[in-house]
Amino acid sequence: MMQWVLGLILAAGIGLSLGLMGGGGSVLALPVLVYVMGVAPKSAIAMTLIIVGAVSLLGLIPHWRAGNVNLKVSLLFGSATMVGTYAGARIATLPIVSETFQMLLFAVTMLLAAGFMIRRSFKPPKPDDALAFYPKPLCKYCWLWLLTEGVLVGMLTGLVGVGGGFAIVPALVLLANVPMKQAIGTSLLIIVANSVAGFLGYLGHISIDWHLVVSFIFAASLGTLPGAYLARFVSAQKLQRGFGYFLLAIAALVLVQHRRSLQGTQPAEPTTSQVTAKS
Repeated sequence: MMQWVLGLILAAGIGLSLGLMGGGGSVLALPVLVYVMGVAPKSAIAMTLIIVGAVSLLGLIPHWRAGNVNLKVSLLFGSATMVGTYAGARIATLPIVSETFQMLLFAVTMLLAAGFMIRRSFKPPKPDDALAFYPKPLCKYCWLWLLTEGVLVGMLTGLVGVGGGFAIVPALVLLANVPMKQAIGTSLLIIVANSVAGFLGYLGHISIDWHLVVSFIFAASLGTLPGAYLARFVSAQKLQRGFGYFLLAIAALVLVQHRRSLQGTQPAEPTTSQVTAKS
């Protein structure tokens, strides 16, 4: 029972981060499911996609009402990311892709995201701050860049369950010339679509604890409310910096858990038969 209580408290923290920063849900959901709730990594990644997709759908509603969702760009970029996400999920179900590899790839992704976030937080805030340090594209064929990045971001999402918002928003602004407010709302719609595609890629190859999924969605949804309220009073730079250091801690935790694999010996990873602990 205590395990479930702790898991739900942390799930509310997922919603809190989404309310405060508009992202970060998948970064928190996957480690909580694997290391707190005892879910096997492949199942946890699929469950993360469902949880983040559902909470992103709730976050999409106010953006939709405000007219900050570009359907044309969503169709173009979202189609590419959905193809990539489904392909990444199918690749992840192959026997040659181990759970250790997926968790290490997740850790590396978090290290990169944390590095960019921390570095950006020390710069003076600017209107285009979210685009800082993002590689400037050769925009003669921007639509091709958009589709290419969409497929790559989607594959990463399918492999490790990361929503990809940290890459989607800059791509929409720089490659599709979408205003920042529209890019944020549009990215939420794309994340929802990616979650559906990724889940379909895993469907039939992993087990899902639907009771746990629904409980996490409910707790995370409740957490978004105070998060959105507190975001009015907390410096965006301090949030970015603190969350960046938190990402470093999560990445370090994952690397420590799989340190034997990094040393070239057989890793001690959760077995595929491991299922969600029940109260």
